[in-house]
Parts: sequence; structure tokens; C-alpha cells
Amino acid sequence: MTELIDTTEMYLRIIFELEEEGTAVLRARIVERLGHSGPTVSQTVARMERDGLLAVQPDRSLLLSPEGRLRATRVMRKHRLAERLLVDVIGLEYEYVHAEACRWEHVMSDRVERKILALLDERAQSPYGNPIPGLDELGVTAEREMRSVVIPLAELAGPEPCRVEVRRLGEPVQHDGEVLTLLQAAGAVPGRSVDVVVVHGRWRIGSGDAAVEVGKEIAGQVWVTVPRRHGDI
Repeated sequence: MTELIDTTEMYLRIIFELEEEGTAVLRARIVERLGHSGPTVSQTVARMERDGLLAVQPDRSLLLSPEGRLRATRVMRKHRLAERLLVDVIGLEYEYVHAEACRWEHVMSDRVERKILALLDERAQSPYGNPIPGLDELGVTAEREMRSVVIPLAELAGPEPCRVEVRRLGEPVQHDGEVLTLLQAAGAVPGRSVDVVVVHGRWRIGSGDAAVEVGKEIAGQVWVTVPRRHGDI
């Protein structure tokens, strides 16, 4: 299926992801995310800079141009709409959805986007809780989410158990089918509440036999809200 992959669009989506996560947009991060060699990434970035899609900054970070940002937004929109279709209509297993959407994002037309959006009642989030960007270009005004503090699970460091609501799963987690399966079994999917306790530097999510323990890297990609307790300001 590699013939369906558009390398430029794939890089644009990865840069969009990194920005969304608040991660420094460096060539090294693209190497880590895609598993491409350093020289391959450097050559692709140089070509994209020549084509006016991005600029390499003095600190070596990558900054999308207006055209690059527009294209990145469009490919991410197609990707997340494909994810919704695959889950809500086709019923593809959760752990396979992200990889399949990585193929669909390169071949989906604007006409198909609009049909999918109408079919899905214009939902503004992916199955992993991430916002679908650029819906205004399709004539849809996404409802603004109620303001709440969303933090990575890794920021919960106290020994006391607490209950959190899972809001979204970061893109790196979506690449790992085994981790996704474990999180889903533990109930750690967007829109659901789970119990969490930190033990010896690991985060135990869920309860009973379905509970799963994860390290800081995975915990940093599970974004949650913590209910306000009495006495909190």
C-alpha cells in the first residue's frame, strides 16, 4: 500500500502533530516519528523548503509557510475524518484505525470529505479525541469546547488515587496497536472516566484485571481532565 503514501503530505501532517503537541518541530523528531533516516528527512525537508512549504529557522526548528500550513491542515482533516468513518461506520478495530487513515488521507477528495462529514453529523473530533481542523473550509463551524484544563496524565505525580476523564490520545500512542488495545481494555478512551494511581514512577490506569501500567512516555500522550475537588481554587 506504500504507493498511496504522499511523502510531502505525510511530513506536513507530522509537523502539524508536533505543533499540536507542543513539541519542538525539529528534523530529529520527524526521524523518531517516521523511522526515516536522518539524511532522508533532511533531503525531504530541503525539498519542501525549496517548494515554499516551510522554512528552517536559525535554531533549526521548522516553521510552516501559510501554504504549508493550509496543506497540513487539509491532510490532517482528511486523516481524522477517515478515522471517524473507519470507527463509526465501518467498525474497524480501534488499534488499526490510525494506520489505515494514514493511507486514506492522501486519496480523499474534497467531495468525499463533505459526504463523510454529513454522514457523521459533523462531529468535530477524531475517535482518539483530537480536534478535526479546518472544518470551516468545508462550511462547518465547529462548536467550541467548554473551557477546561486538559493535562497529560504524566503530570499526575501524587500517590493518592484519583479519577480522571480521558479527553484525547496523542498521535504517538495511535501508532502502537498493542498499547491502544491495553488502554481500550482499561477503559482509557476519550469520553470515559478511569481511576489512576502513580506507583514507583508508573501510572496504573483502570481497576481490576483490565488495569494497565504505563511509563512516563505513554502517560505523556494520554490527555485528561481532573474533576475539581472541594477547596480547589
